[in-house]
Amino acid sequence: MKATIAVLPGDGIGPEVIAEGLRCLRVLAERHGHQLTLTELPFGGAAIDLTGNPLPDETLHACRAADAVLLGAIGGPKWSAPTAKVRPEQGLLALRSALGVYANLRPVKVHPALLGASTLKPEVLEGVDLMFVRELTGGIYFGEKRRDALSATDVCTYTVQEIERIVRSAARLAQKRRSKLVSIDKSNVLETSRLWREVTTRVMRAQFPDVSLEHMLVDSAAMHLIRRPRDFDVLVTENMFGDILTDEASMLAGSLGLLPSASLGEGTRGLYEPIHGSAPDIAGKGIANPCGTILSAALLLRHSLGLEGEAAALERAVSAVLEQGARTPDIAAQGTRALSTREFGEAVLAKL
Repeated sequence: MKATIAVLPGDGIGPEVIAEGLRCLRVLAERHGHQLTLTELPFGGAAIDLTGNPLPDETLHACRAADAVLLGAIGGPKWSAPTAKVRPEQGLLALRSALGVYANLRPVKVHPALLGASTLKPEVLEGVDLMFVRELTGGIYFGEKRRDALSATDVCTYTVQEIERIVRSAARLAQKRRSKLVSIDKSNVLETSRLWREVTTRVMRAQFPDVSLEHMLVDSAAMHLIRRPRDFDVLVTENMFGDILTDEASMLAGSLGLLPSASLGEGTRGLYEPIHGSAPDIAGKGIANPCGTILSAALLLRHSLGLEGEAAALERAVSAVLEQGARTPDIAAQGTRALSTREFGEAVLAKL
């Protein structure tokens, strides 16, 4: 197979974790005879420093032409002043919109060897295997924004078509899993959530009668994610709720650094990134957890390149390394030796 992957290392720990993901992709490509062209491009704060634009034209054109995009992380205090007119996050929102990747898939599976890494009791976490599907290109993040001296306004808007397509994506995933879908909204307060619930109910009844549907208010969902996470299969929700709840759900696995994500649209091209941020406090120290990035590379192989065998091999390698006790500082028990970012990557490569 021949494929082009746009690589956006980004800011903070982004370049460090991306380096390990790329090493895994290169090894798999060489072993299986694939020709992967990996092109690194400026994005986020690094691109602001270089060009004044978090998403330079060159980067956008390359992402549109690529078969997939692999992103590290963006942002940091340097570019987050309240008065800043240009921010790294603007580039990320613009890229998601330009690529049309409206469905953000965030799997949360608790590895048996990491039951002690979370602050929750192991008996609560055992067997947790859920999938969040977050709507990614609508809602309050993309709505009209206004501000004057006395007030500020962020408008949340959803169309029927936007809700229909994300619900269909989530329901198709549920059909391949345990056929259970939870739709999360705030329909007791928000008009957009009332529309969300109505459309979701209609779509599921008409097109997915084999999938059970439960509606849940977002505050209740936040509670039950901690109280009974094993009961969930696939969860679908709007942009801001999904942003918040998936970070909460990452703590089930033990660390933000463990989890991958895939942002998909109508075609095979996708945007793949770990769910963590740029972690400027540990940038350059070589201690960031590369698991989320390596597993995002596995999702890239599966969803954009159709290489299921290679994706599964990479996931098995990460699982085996964790099973053997390899830990980066974020998941290491107190008093035990933690591996560096590079050392963890080396361990995964050895398993491959």
